[in-house]
Amino acid sequence: MAEENEDFRDRIATVDEKGKRIWIFPKKPSGKFFNKRKIVSYVLLIVLFALPYIKMEGEPFLMFNILERKFIIFGKIFWPQDFYLFALAMIVGVVFVILFTIIFGRLFCGWVCPQTIFMEMVFRRIEYWIDGDYTHQKKLRDAPWNKEKIFKRVLKHTIFWIISFAIANTFLAYIIGSDQLWQIIREPVSVHLGGFISIIVFTSVFYMVFTRLREQVCTTICPYGRLQGVLLDPNSMVIAYDYVRGEERGKFRKNEDRKTAGKGDCIDCKQCVLVCPTGIDIRNGTQLECVNCTACIDACDHMMEGVGLEKGLIRYVSENGIKDRKPFQWTTRVKAYSALLVFLVLTLITLLVTRNDFQAKVTRYRGTTFQITQDGQVSNIFEIYLLNKTRKGYNIQLKLEGNHGTIETAVKKLRLAPEKELKERFVIKIPYKEVEDKERVSIIVYGNGKEIQRVKTKFIGPNF
Repeated sequence: MAEENEDFRDRIATVDEKGKRIWIFPKKPSGKFFNKRKIVSYVLLIVLFALPYIKMEGEPFLMFNILERKFIIFGKIFWPQDFYLFALAMIVGVVFVILFTIIFGRLFCGWVCPQTIFMEMVFRRIEYWIDGDYTHQKKLRDAPWNKEKIFKRVLKHTIFWIISFAIANTFLAYIIGSDQLWQIIREPVSVHLGGFISIIVFTSVFYMVFTRLREQVCTTICPYGRLQGVLLDPNSMVIAYDYVRGEERGKFRKNEDRKTAGKGDCIDCKQCVLVCPTGIDIRNGTQLECVNCTACIDACDHMMEGVGLEKGLIRYVSENGIKDRKPFQWTTRVKAYSALLVFLVLTLITLLVTRNDFQAKVTRYRGTTFQITQDGQVSNIFEIYLLNKTRKGYNIQLKLEGNHGTIETAVKKLRLAPEKELKERFVIKIPYKEVEDKERVSIIVYGNGKEIQRVKTKFIGPNF
């Protein structure tokens, strides 16, 4: 595009020159891509609201209990001791986002992002149902406060509040579990006053996001729009206007030869602008406000079909695809990120598969050294820490590998409860004559008669 037409990049489309908010009233979208987005969005919404109530072996399928530091993912319980797995998973997620953005631009925002799904497929759809399409919404905004306007405003915002309340409760279910949530709902508010206030606060936050902030979340608050600016390159597939084919723009006239008239295929109907939920003109080129929602593609294809011109003037395409008519290419950068992503995913899978359900740590009891007993044995006092990551309780027994010594626990019966920790002292006794070559010992931890863990520690005596 010509440099003199680049001044639109100096400001966002939702703020005027005086810094005042410009409210966006997008035209109701329709078309092939919109129908596909609806299917994807409603499936994801069903999954979002259903997952807290799906259980595996009595536990939620997904739960992120930050308060108790207990996380359940796909029915598997994770504790703070498994933080390295979360760190690696975060790295995998970041690399995936980078790779995805390099190849497909901001496609995630338009198809999968919860903000876009709730805004465009829930709240905006209700708004179209109550207030009408964009022209009716503008008229209603400028209309005086009569009975019709008051009724529509009260109805719409009441529904918005109820949906926001449902969203807040769903997110709470992901934190404390669905059983605990239903218990709180059944009990009096006075018993859980703090939790009730928190729910009202979160409901208000969601309500303000979807009624006031809206597209500002995508254009101003979310850092992903800025991130794509440094990740995209001329080979990235984005939603773009084919300026080679579209320029020069000109109104459509029946039976006119547009080539002879020096016109491109763009009939300057501005339908792509009217349907844009962030208020941009896609014909200006790639912009950080574009969330790749495909509404402009459907609108443009509909107009092209109506005037008998080829569809695809706005489509998924790279800058090189427009300028040089080149298909997508696997560049060195894409190949490198792909290889790194595959390596990280395989590493994460390996660590998850080999992850132990128990964690055991043995340390010398503070302030103690060896002792020689009256029956000629050398004793050391240790402390064992056990973590049970499973939902099953265990009776614990400690034994030394080999027959050269014994273990005596302070408590006769050690019980490791489900999803709990255990810390207990014990004494290792080894005959004096056998200590000389026994610098390190291996402790076998038995749970319900079966070996569940082995821990090595250093045993000290008079010869060390």
